[in-house]
Amino acid sequence: MSLSPELAQWRKAERAALIARRQAASASDHAVWTGRISDHLRAGFPALERLVVGFCWPYKGEYDARTVVRELRRRGARAALPVVVGKGLPLQFREWWPGVVMVNGVYDVLVPDGTALLVPDALLIPAVGVGGRGDRLGYGGGFFDRTLAALSPRPLTLALAFELSRIETSDPQPHDILMDFVVTEAGIEAAVPGGLEAVDAAEAARRAEALLQHRGLPRAPIGKSI
Repeated sequence: MSLSPELAQWRKAERAALIARRQAASASDHAVWTGRISDHLRAGFPALERLVVGFCWPYKGEYDARTVVRELRRRGARAALPVVVGKGLPLQFREWWPGVVMVNGVYDVLVPDGTALLVPDALLIPAVGVGGRGDRLGYGGGFFDRTLAALSPRPLTLALAFELSRIETSDPQPHDILMDFVVTEAGIEAAVPGGLEAVDAAEAARRAEALLQHRGLPRAPIGKSI
């Protein structure tokens, strides 16, 4: 997963600028954008209710998925948070529920303390930047790309970002895995050959269901949530 020095430097600078832009957004704008993304997730991805859903604890002004994830759990989903277990290794996912004991993980991001390891059927992945092909600029560790490459079947992937995180391209490399969908406060887009296509909630639900069936997801009945 090595990058050329020029690309690595460009991504580092772009990442810093995008994070600063996101953190400079007002609390009121952040709340409005978060509410709209949550509404798109509810309307466009009802299949999440029957899946093991991986999501991220909000970091540096990201979209906060916790409200939606709580709702998904009440409808039958199981939820899991990523845990960094070592440099160059795929992420593990530990089950999360409201009130679970949390501890500081890598980057001081909270993770569940010793809960069950789960394999996600779907991932709600925050994006520092999102490009025009469904490519995603993350924090530079490559953890999600390694994780997606290691999982078979590959989970349904939803990149979550605010519109101010749009970039023309992240200059994706062969190891960079494109997302299945991009969800911002403006709506839902599906990744298609060569780009992104805006879709309404009904079409998003149809395409997500088709992808899940094609990949054989969920892997097995998930049982009762805690």
